[in-house]
Amino acid sequence: MHPIPSAVHIMHADPIVTIGLHAVLAEHPGLRVTTHLRHPEAQRAARVLVTDYDTGVALARQPAGLGQLPGVLVVTSFDKEWEVRLAMDAGVAGYLPQSCAPDELSHAVGLLARGQRYLSESMTRSVADSLTREALTGRETDVLQLLAQGCCNKSIARKLGIGVGTVKTHVKGVMNKLDATARTHAVVVATQRGLIRPGGGAAAHG
Repeated sequence: MHPIPSAVHIMHADPIVTIGLHAVLAEHPGLRVTTHLRHPEAQRAARVLVTDYDTGVALARQPAGLGQLPGVLVVTSFDKEWEVRLAMDAGVAGYLPQSCAPDELSHAVGLLARGQRYLSESMTRSVADSLTREALTGRETDVLQLLAQGCCNKSIARKLGIGVGTVKTHVKGVMNKLDATARTHAVVVATQRGLIRPGGGAAAHG
């Protein structure tokens, strides 16, 4: 008897990426692949959901019902350590860069279908690096975002309702944690690491 193929449902927001994912996975004999574009109802029976970043994080955060939740595999161009950690903390079971090889995609889906987890090597390094660093506090992140918008200490103090001296303390904390030599350097490092968006917006996706 042949083993029953694992149901894989592709829910990626990008139609072109969806077509590519389907083309790769449909060749795998151990998988039964559907897409949300054509068969949205197939999501209910899926063992693995292959998604974009925002969809994957939202699905992973859903409370478990009576049955077992499918494993969520995010395939995305988002590769900042903050983004990877947020997704894994939300309960995403797998994380791949959109530039991954077809073999790696098939391997990751196979592992998730068996209830395991998968994080690509580059993402693993990114998360490992972030775990060795001291995290910014919520208030330090607030200050950092206002720094990115070009605000001076007085302006930050007024917007956050705190004293100028407190702002200076937070700026010093931010610079120490980011190993930054100047305020502008802190903003550049934070943007590279995905702690804030270019232009000073909060690092959040949908």
